[in-house]
Order: sequence, then structure tokens, then C-alpha cells
Amino acid sequence: MDTESPLFIKDERPCDREQVRKVNEAAFGRSDEADLIDRLRVDGAVLLSLVAEFDGQIVGHILFSRMTVETAHGSIAAVSLAPMAVLPDHQGRQVGSQLVRLGLSRLRDLGERIVIVLGHEHYYPRFGFSSEQARCLVSPFPPAALMALELSEGALAGVHGAVRYPPAFGL
Repeated sequence: MDTESPLFIKDERPCDREQVRKVNEAAFGRSDEADLIDRLRVDGAVLLSLVAEFDGQIVGHILFSRMTVETAHGSIAAVSLAPMAVLPDHQGRQVGSQLVRLGLSRLRDLGERIVIVLGHEHYYPRFGFSSEQARCLVSPFPPAALMALELSEGALAGVHGAVRYPPAFGL
């Protein structure tokens, strides 16, 4: 990417959906994540969907959806970060990092308090996610891959429970 064509991040629009699908399919080498996005849209679970444009082409996408943590005292609202995708020829250029940072900032502005990601243990900690924050959360995933982030200090204090993803995840 050169300095004359900056990366531009914006809210996804309906007319972006075909390109968003292509970005996810290219990034993951399969259609599973693109299909998940479609199901989350149909279910009305999407909280925030951002795209990264470079030279008028969508090169990255991130989606945040509603999820909950089921505790003995009731449900606690949380946000799932999934999926995040960048076209292979744009990976390693901070596109994903910019999507994550802007997305988390927007969620904080919306008053969200907890974000959970199932992701690479060496990638997401740079944004404040940690498996330690998720240690009291029960999920069907390996503990090292399940990470949480408090957008509001103390949001996970004393929270013990099972993470519940939207039905679109099929868990």
C-alpha cells in the first residue's frame, strides 16, 4: 500500500456484501465464515460490521455480534469478534489491526463492556485480549484460544459462566 491511497475503514453497507463474502472466502480458503456472516445477518445478531477499503476495493472485514455469558445470576451481554478477514495479498499490512482497533473503539462508544474472541494466542493479546480474562468462562474451545477483553474496567470481575454464541454459530 502506498501513501497516496490510504486505507479507509467504514461501516459495511448492503452493497458491500458480495465483496465481504469474497474477502472472507479468500482469507479462509473456504466459505464457512462467509456463510456464518450470512446467518448472523438473518438472525439479527450483528452489532457492528466494518470494511477496510484500499483503492476502492474491500480488502478487509470484521464482524461483531451479540452473545451472552450465562451465569448463576442471569445472562450478561457480551460481544463476539468473529470473523475478521483480510485478503491474502493485504495481510501483514496492519489492515486487520486497524479493523480490530476501530471496532473495539466503536463498541466502547456504544457502551459494550465485554468482547470475546476465539483466535490466535499471539495475535489478539496486542489489543488487550487474554485467556486469563476468560479463565472463568466455560466454552467448547481450547482455553488458550478463548480470550476476553474488558471494554469497561471490571466488567468480568466475579463473572463465572458459560459463553453462549448466537444460534448461527451452530454450537
